[in-house]
Amino acid sequence: MLSPRRTKYRKQHRGRLKGTATRGNRICFGRFALQALEPSWITSRQIEAGRRAMTRYARRGGKLWIRIFPDKSITMRPAETRMGSGKGAPEYWVAVVKPGRILYEMSGVSETVARSAMKIASYKMPIKTQFLVASKDSITV
Repeated sequence: MLSPRRTKYRKQHRGRLKGTATRGNRICFGRFALQALEPSWITSRQIEAGRRAMTRYARRGGKLWIRIFPDKSITMRPAETRMGSGKGAPEYWVAVVKPGRILYEMSGVSETVARSAMKIASYKMPIKTQFLVASKDSITV
């Protein structure tokens, strides 16, 4: 699973999920893409589950790009502990995703294979997504 090698600070604030993605919202590498339509935290496990589903469906054909990275640590307190005594230890990592963000890109396969693979990957995501196709001139939904 994806996680940063090292970070400047172990613990982060939760933050807010307002607005739309201004970066990472265009198809850059592949021909087909899966785009987020809702704001959410996506865990490294969910990213990995989507990647595995897509590579299995495509039978390791084509190329896949993961356009999000889980760089935010989420802390949790142990069960049945009393209030106080500081913030919990980092438990897992998430990627902060806003609407419009490209999650995965794919190329080297037919559109039907890519569409089916992305549909399977979208079931692994906690948000609504849409399939995009990059043509020569513009992007079609």
